[in-house]
Amino acid sequence: MRVFNKLIYRNLLVMVGADAFLVALSFFGAYLLRFEFAMPSREWETFIRTLPFVITVKMATFAFFHLYQGMWRYTSLLDLIKVIKAVIISSLLITLFLFMINRLSGHPRSILLIDVILTFMAIGGIRFLIRLHFSKITPGDFFPAFGRYRQEGKNLLIIGAGDAAEKVLREIRDNVEVQLIPIGLLDDDPAKQGKTIHGISVLGTIEEIDRLPISFDEILIAIPSAKREEMHRIVSLCEKTGKRFRTIPGMGELIDGKVSIKAIREVTLEDLLGREEIHLNQEEILKYLRGKRVLITGAGGSIGSELVRQVARFYPSALALLEVSELNLFRVEMECRQRFGYLLVESFLTDIRNREAVNRVFQGFNPEVVFHAAAYKQVPIQELNPWEAVYTNVSGTRNLVEISLAQGVERFVQVSTDKAVRPVNVMGACKRVAEIIAECRNGFSGTRFMAVRFGNVIGSSGSAIPIFQDQINRGGPVTVTHPEITRYFMSIPEAAQLILQAGAMGQGGEIFILEMGQPVRIVDLAKDLIRLNGLDPDKDIPIQFIGLRPGEKLYEELIIEGEGIVPTTHEKIMVLRGNPCSVEILNDRIDELLTVAGTYDAEAIKRKLQEIVPEYKPQF
Repeated sequence: MRVFNKLIYRNLLVMVGADAFLVALSFFGAYLLRFEFAMPSREWETFIRTLPFVITVKMATFAFFHLYQGMWRYTSLLDLIKVIKAVIISSLLITLFLFMINRLSGHPRSILLIDVILTFMAIGGIRFLIRLHFSKITPGDFFPAFGRYRQEGKNLLIIGAGDAAEKVLREIRDNVEVQLIPIGLLDDDPAKQGKTIHGISVLGTIEEIDRLPISFDEILIAIPSAKREEMHRIVSLCEKTGKRFRTIPGMGELIDGKVSIKAIREVTLEDLLGREEIHLNQEEILKYLRGKRVLITGAGGSIGSELVRQVARFYPSALALLEVSELNLFRVEMECRQRFGYLLVESFLTDIRNREAVNRVFQGFNPEVVFHAAAYKQVPIQELNPWEAVYTNVSGTRNLVEISLAQGVERFVQVSTDKAVRPVNVMGACKRVAEIIAECRNGFSGTRFMAVRFGNVIGSSGSAIPIFQDQINRGGPVTVTHPEITRYFMSIPEAAQLILQAGAMGQGGEIFILEMGQPVRIVDLAKDLIRLNGLDPDKDIPIQFIGLRPGEKLYEELIIEGEGIVPTTHEKIMVLRGNPCSVEILNDRIDELLTVAGTYDAEAIKRKLQEIVPEYKPQF
């Protein structure tokens, strides 16, 4: 550490010394230019007398504008803007001081103007030259006769000529380890045809990909905001070339929002479902998360772990990971320590059904915000084991809600499901009971309870996609329940971000409903996944229809059409106000439900659930 600190100190001295020398040289150059390289002796005296003051003011101003906190090898346009500000402000301060001392008597005004220009050229120029030195720039970039700036690597064709493509091209130039040679861009925007980005030309439209006069080895899709139809079209065109194609993740997947070569990955089914960027009100979310102690239940699950990643962006003071699976808890904790080492993270291997254990966690960690994502979610399994659904989704939620109330938690955000709307299965009915439990507790203290409903999350644990992929890996068949079954889907990052946004909007007692877009036929989803594996549906991998499973519906209801649901200030979030209820009556009914659950009588459990949720239509 001592050696490291010495190295930093030495580099800082070099940077400051170089700037001080260039400031002096620029000031001297201004005098030489003003007097046409024949400076009178009187001006020599003025220069020598003024130079220490000029150096002092300029170096102090440079330090004020943080010119020495960045690394010159990574100088950017923003750094050059800071240089311009620092040079102008320092020159104004010098001019003002000299005017106050002697009304600029004996100081030619043109020297001060020339000095501004020379100082910027010198201070900005040295940073640019160092950036140029560490970039992968060769004479070929300046003189085409010398050849291309890269000679080793695979020829890369980039689809898209926007901000993402620019960042990719810049990183390819700057990162010596990237063995890729960008040879062209494709974009459908007529205004971009024939234009260049960092010397790489837009060669045509995306439709022309198989008619290009140049050869390429790989394709990179650099359109992170591509909609579903557009992504389908691009992938189809890429498949026709027979070349490997990859993509930049959607902005929702990039925790820090920065496009990077390291983030490039294979095209997935999530990409084909659409990758709309979620617009978050960062200030609202910061207000309720920054500096707070946040607890996430089910932290090792698909939604819970993504909530962990998203919450970490908003600077909580501490993060508690509550999980019943030892393996999942270990994985999410390791990821937190690697990616968010600055954050205090505590792990709790705890079952939410164990009230005493949950109470000890709350007393020890003292959370201020709780995200409740722990739940059983598999419809057919819960239909066959309804008592387990009651113990976890109902009793476990009641434990968390009552303990949060007792501990004075500020906000409690419950992750729910669209299956709670007029439910036909045990899972949906239990999640509706869980919503009612939270609704009933509003107004008893300062704790705000709210729920967030959404549909299927593609890629979540137990979803159809991993099952389809496993079936494809084994050669098929891919099993689909019904040729016309449809579902609403959203990505895991999108769901987590909207949960955070809804949590910021909640005043207590609301059920927030996320806009899920257009429904997708499951059979189409299966065919897309087969094609992404380089195979043909029905020809290479057969699709077999096996019939609806217990508790399943053919079509999900459009949850946005429910009575009393109104839009909010966010285009993807709507809200439904919960109905008032009696805590005593609800608790009595839940206690009766738990008693019936202890008999392991599935039909009796469903009838008791129907007493609490009258709109529940069980399948016996």
